Amino acid sequence: MASGESHGTSPWSRRYYAIVVSDEEGAQQERLKYILSNGVKEGLVEKARQWPGVHCIKALLEGAPLVGQWFDRTQEYAARQRNEELKRLDYATAYEVQLTPLPCWKDLSPELRRQRIAELVRECDAEAAERRAKTGRPPIGPAAVLQQQPHATPMTTKRSPAPLFHAASKRVRAELYSFYWGFVGAFREASARWRAGDRSVVFPGGCFPPAPGFVDA
Repeated sequence: MASGESHGTSPWSRRYYAIVVSDEEGAQQERLKYILSNGVKEGLVEKARQWPGVHCIKALLEGAPLVGQWFDRTQEYAARQRNEELKRLDYATAYEVQLTPLPCWKDLSPELRRQRIAELVRECDAEAAERRAKTGRPPIGPAAVLQQQPHATPMTTKRSPAPLFHAASKRVRAELYSFYWGFVGAFREASARWRAGDRSVVFPGGCFPPAPGFVDA
């Protein structure tokens, strides 16, 4: 399992990259809880379900479809060049996001999964309320969130390196690091042989060999 991470002043300021999540139920639940708490953990809304933007809570708890629009900007530009009168969705395609259960919950009934997700949402709301009680800082609310400029740069940003893995125990985290450095070592050894001209070398699975050097014809 992998979770996506994006850091910077906006969700799209850097390229997406995946972080491995261990098979442990605790690690997978923690990642899901992090996603469910978006909006409330930052103190923007009082409860997670109040977030006015895109969120998976209703889809997970109520089975509501999670649909987004993909806009073909190339076609829109071409239409403007032809002086066509454009409507907002003329060159948009609707896609429904299909959500799958956590691997550790795949054998649970849908009802039990919804119960567990609802409990995580309650925990998110309770922890946010506790933080507000300590800081005395109220949430700005959904209406104020909608008034924000999406491309504005915040006054301060949190910058911290993303972890290589998400794990619930030190033992599993150590195993993942061991596998990772074993992979890195195998790749470096194969890469050195490849660059030296050995084309019979076998690279570890899941990687790309380096590009061969330029040969003057």
